[in-house]
Amino acid sequence: MEQRIGSSSQPLKGAGFDPAFIPGLTSPVTAKPADDDTSPADGVTEAEDAEESPVEAEAEAVAETTVPAEDETPDGPVFEASDRRARITADARGVRLRLDEEECEFRWDEIGAVETETPRFGKRFTVTVHTPDRRWYPIEVEATARSRFQEWEDQLDAVLDAYFEEGDAEDTDVKEKDADAED
Repeated sequence: MEQRIGSSSQPLKGAGFDPAFIPGLTSPVTAKPADDDTSPADGVTEAEDAEESPVEAEAEAVAETTVPAEDETPDGPVFEASDRRARITADARGVRLRLDEEECEFRWDEIGAVETETPRFGKRFTVTVHTPDRRWYPIEVEATARSRFQEWEDQLDAVLDAYFEEGDAEDTDVKEKDADAED
């Protein structure tokens, strides 16, 4: 008699596990040439390549004018907290969260709420950014000591008071002006 160790069930095959199981559902992978030189044999002519470069140059110029340099010091309060993996920055531009190599940035008009949480035990400070479309983005920063929690709370409150409520005040001013115009 033969005994087997492990599961006797066979792995499942199908579209739920492999989208390529259904022909035509996914496009076939095309191999790219090893060199990046475009030649007329590739179907791209030099004239087409020349037409694309002014558009790209204009897009780069617009990006340079709209994005402020990161080394500029913003006026007003700034909140920064970081550890070996995570980083939270809040300033006049908005809130930026970074964990390892992943990064996201929220402008103040994209933020619905900012929530902080300090654990009863431990040294992880949690900041959660809520957006108006009911999504939330939490990040935890490990503090060197629990005494940093109050310092970080105060700094973040100063930033939120300076920038987050400004947008709300402008919105209410606009609504009041619209109401006065209707009367």
